[in-house]
Amino acid sequence: MVESDRNYKLKPDEILRIYESIKPAIDERLSSFRRIWDAGCIEIFQELIFCLLTPGSKAKMAWVACEKLSENGLLFSGDEDEISNSIRWVRFKNNKAKNIVLARKRFIEDGGCILKSELVKFGSVFEKRRWLVNEVRGFGFKEASHFLRNIGFFEEIAILDRHILRGMLEIGLISDIPKSLTPSRYLRLEKLLSDYAKEISIPLSALDFVLWYRKAGEIFK
Repeated sequence: MVESDRNYKLKPDEILRIYESIKPAIDERLSSFRRIWDAGCIEIFQELIFCLLTPGSKAKMAWVACEKLSENGLLFSGDEDEISNSIRWVRFKNNKAKNIVLARKRFIEDGGCILKSELVKFGSVFEKRRWLVNEVRGFGFKEASHFLRNIGFFEEIAILDRHILRGMLEIGLISDIPKSLTPSRYLRLEKLLSDYAKEISIPLSALDFVLWYRKAGEIFK
């Protein structure tokens, strides 16, 4: 629980006010994530590539890069140099190109995608996330959580990026923003945010969007 006498910069009534104002947009975005899971493995794999492109880059630029790869036929073919040249406006393009090639080798077999069939082997979203962190080069807990949220598994996990951590600081859940997040620390902070969401009666997935919206001014991926 959050101490009731703490001097919040961001109070619960402000969070709930923003939530009510953008709830239709949140609901539509979450529905779109569920549709990606239902659409099939290729769409799911494209979301994985998008989430590999996001570290250090703005989400919109990462999505533009992902779409460019798709347009150029490089999601499922092309070497590291070709991919790197196609995503040159995102940070760490060479390393990300390597990650994309490795993800393709891991999840694309004989022209077919096995990512969805691998994910369904795990019962909980937490098991799925742990497996992704171990299997996908370039995925930490944040990136794996982002990917799972974007394919419809958003009820119990949080994407602890800089916007969310700043929001947690303003709420009073943390006293400073950590420079890095080990898996154990990520889980502790995620539980803090989850408990707070329950305390103020807002879905964790919606709280994530509200905190992002306050800083970015929009709802994206």
